[in-house]
Amino acid sequence: MSTLFAPAEPAVESQIFDRAETMSRDQLAAVQLDRLRDTMQRAVTLPFYQRAFSASGVTPADINTIEDIAKLPVTTKVDLRDGYPLDFLAVPRADIVRIHGSSGTTGKPTFVPYNRNDLDVWSDLCARFLVAGGLKSEHVCQIAFGYGMFTGAFGLHQGIERVGAAVIPVSSGNTPRQIMIMRDLNADVIICTPSYACTLAEGAVAEGIDPKTLPIQFGHFGGEPWTEDMRECLEVGLGIKAFNNYGLSEVMGPGVSGECAYRCGMHLQEDHFLVECVNPETLEPVAEGEPGELIITTLTKQAMPMIRYRTRDICTITREQCACGRTTMRMSRVVGRSDDMLIIKGVNVFPTQVEEALLKVEGTTPHYLIEVDRPGSMDVVSVKVEITPGNFSDELKAMQQLHDAIDRAIQQVTGLRMKVELVAPKTLERSGGKAVRVIDHRREKGLI
Repeated sequence: MSTLFAPAEPAVESQIFDRAETMSRDQLAAVQLDRLRDTMQRAVTLPFYQRAFSASGVTPADINTIEDIAKLPVTTKVDLRDGYPLDFLAVPRADIVRIHGSSGTTGKPTFVPYNRNDLDVWSDLCARFLVAGGLKSEHVCQIAFGYGMFTGAFGLHQGIERVGAAVIPVSSGNTPRQIMIMRDLNADVIICTPSYACTLAEGAVAEGIDPKTLPIQFGHFGGEPWTEDMRECLEVGLGIKAFNNYGLSEVMGPGVSGECAYRCGMHLQEDHFLVECVNPETLEPVAEGEPGELIITTLTKQAMPMIRYRTRDICTITREQCACGRTTMRMSRVVGRSDDMLIIKGVNVFPTQVEEALLKVEGTTPHYLIEVDRPGSMDVVSVKVEITPGNFSDELKAMQQLHDAIDRAIQQVTGLRMKVELVAPKTLERSGGKAVRVIDHRREKGLI
């Protein structure tokens, strides 16, 4: 646990942030219940929730405690897609000031509308976790997320400006230009996916620049699952402190949770989100500290209220108070998604487990690609692993030793043997957005 960054004094953070983050659990429950009832009144105006509440036999009047949330039906991604484009809009269309959405890579995009109040709350919550992680008004922040339908860049942009720090909206890609701008404008904070931060470090090396000499001091990374080993890789490689944050467009965007200076879990913004952690098969609550799927109910979102939205993200939750003084629950980093989990020969495997294994072996990079196929009756898993320039060679014995070390590490972490293929540096495709980690040919063949 790092204490290099002591909890920062708020720059322009209002006192309500302090009160909200340090309320007693009883005070917080009262705020949540009041806001939950308001959210249900908004939601019940929508045909989808009218049908859902009617089918479950639950009305807003039946919600007397926070625990009563379990009586309500869940909302899924499929429900949102079925409501395309704006069936979940709960305010007059004239009140919409912005629309974001998912990429639509698996079908039509999911549109998420915001009114002015939603944008103000979103800005406040992003500012809140950025300040908790050390952001001050004197910092210069370079955003290397793509600006578009994706919520990441805009949410962080608004939060940074709310704190009073400077924003460089470079957007994603064009790594040489990113590095030039970073150096010339002396950016000391980087905002991007963790995988793209690795690409920036590689780009610096390719230009003959020691990544540790770049002006960035710390980064806020999100948009994809990543491991503690990846954090260490980023911190050692770039000479920075790496902070994790979490959010999803369906309930707002980034700002649902974020790490404070102590980096022992992401503080959930519970005054704005009611969070459950459940068994993804039964939807029953899991014990504190046990992995489960997050279900999130928005408490202050006006344009598009969400009741018990199934995020599919798997993590753990703790109510133990943090040393920073905040009393909100903390969530672990997301280890994977329940719908992205690979079932190989009856064994459940998340891509992050493969990443964890790879980064335990000296000579590997965080760039890898898992391919799953079923050519006959058995599943076959291949892992392409990029090797660092100093370790990729024509010496067969050295390469075989590295191959065997990776093979053992993967088996130790996942319990499975996978076909390991060592590939040259910069062989695998880079992305300025979310990295592609898995190609499952079984799905293409209709086998799963």
